[in-house]
Amino acid sequence: MLRKTMTFLVAFMLCTTPLVGPAAAADDIGVVLLHGKWGTAKPKSPIGKLAARLKRAGFAVQLPSVAWSKSRYLDRDYEAAMADIDQAVKTLKAAGKTKIVVGGQSMGANAALGYGARHDGLAGVMAIAPGHIPEVRGYQDRLDHDYKRALAAVGAGNGDQVDGYKDLNQGKAKNVRVKAHIYASWFDIDGPASMPKNAAALKSGTPLLWMVGTRDSMLERGEDYAFSGAPPHANNAYVVIDGASHGNTPIKGADAVIDWLNGL
Repeated sequence: MLRKTMTFLVAFMLCTTPLVGPAAAADDIGVVLLHGKWGTAKPKSPIGKLAARLKRAGFAVQLPSVAWSKSRYLDRDYEAAMADIDQAVKTLKAAGKTKIVVGGQSMGANAALGYGARHDGLAGVMAIAPGHIPEVRGYQDRLDHDYKRALAAVGAGNGDQVDGYKDLNQGKAKNVRVKAHIYASWFDIDGPASMPKNAAALKSGTPLLWMVGTRDSMLERGEDYAFSGAPPHANNAYVVIDGASHGNTPIKGADAVIDWLNGL
């Protein structure tokens, strides 16, 4: 299992000769990139800027607006949200791409792991500045464990009832109104959005890139939080980006992403 550290990345970014010819590596690869919570896939967004870099390097990229976007926030439960990713994958395959990589930032990274745990045949999964940690007690304490109220509504047959629930994104709290079954699917500590569970359930043969910045609180959780639980693969890589925050890791880490994709 490969581990790339900050020292490696500094050396890499100073190198002007790519390890693999970009055209040769990129021809068959299609990449689905998923934005973060309350976010967008617009060109000036972090994931939009990463997409531009990947396209310049010769990769085909799809940027779906998904169920946790600013405009659609939680209009589908976790499992149903996978359909948006399915459509992006189909578009890339229709364009002749035979190696499909699904990646994302923050909540998008969470969903990319979930997709990789549910689908065979991916060429890779990229968790970039991963976020949304419903199984973590401190996170749930901030939310007053509202998922329990949502689960109770589901258990009482009121899963489609809309109610107010607490939400949290990088320390910013707000109340959201959403159907109980949808909130429960994203926030249940034992539900489908657990990154450690999904990393462990990645389909055999699917390499994982886990990328986190030194200014991202996720770094404190280390490799053992979820990355180490993924199935072994020669191209598994835990990459730390020096000086990157949760928000700009896709931008500062673009060279490392391209390097990893070229090695697939």
